[in-house]
Formats: sequence, structure tokens, C-alpha cells
Amino acid sequence: MLSRGERIFWGGLAAAAIAGGVAAWWTADQWTPHAGPWAAQLWRKATRPGPDTLPQGKRAPAAQGAAGAASEPIAQPRKCVKGDQVTYTDQPCPPGSREMVVGGAVTSLPGR
Repeated sequence: MLSRGERIFWGGLAAAAIAGGVAAWWTADQWTPHAGPWAAQLWRKATRPGPDTLPQGKRAPAAQGAAGAASEPIAQPRKCVKGDQVTYTDQPCPPGSREMVVGGAVTSLPGR
């Protein structure tokens, strides 16, 4: 059996949840146009992560050429260390830096 304080707490929590649901339903026409596309995009990314979920401008160009033709191998990333500065590249390391093994995955971000 719940004490009086526990009943008040759980009753208040239930009332707040019901009030939140009613408020969401009552104001759905205001927030649904904004939340709908966001929820659809989130669902797509959660259920089908991969190149097809990227925006149109971020997709890799489709391979051109004969069907079944081998493409060039992807250049492996290199970790170049010079002092306390670390640079990741797919080109040979610049002079004065030493090349180290890349551990794990490398994520590239566009420069400013």
C-alpha cells in the first residue's frame, strides 16, 4: 500500500503527463509542421544509415564507366606527426614530420 505522500506524488506525475499530452494535442497544428520533417529525417537516419541518407550535395558522385570495371583503390589515410601537431592526410607526409599508423577510423570535416 502506498503512503499518502507517494499517492500524491504519483497522482501529480500522472496529472502532469496527461496535461502535457493534452497540451501537445491542442497545439499540434503549431509544432507539427516543424517536428514532422525533423522526425522523418531522424527516423531515416536511425533505420537506414548510409550514403542514401546524406543530403543531395554531400553524396559521392556515381561511378562512371563500364559495368563491372574496377575503380581506383581508395588512398589510405596517413597520420603525420611533427612536434605536438598531428595531421591526417591521404598524401605523403610533409618533410620534417614522421608517419605513424592510423588506429581506428578517421572522420573528415570540411574546412572553413
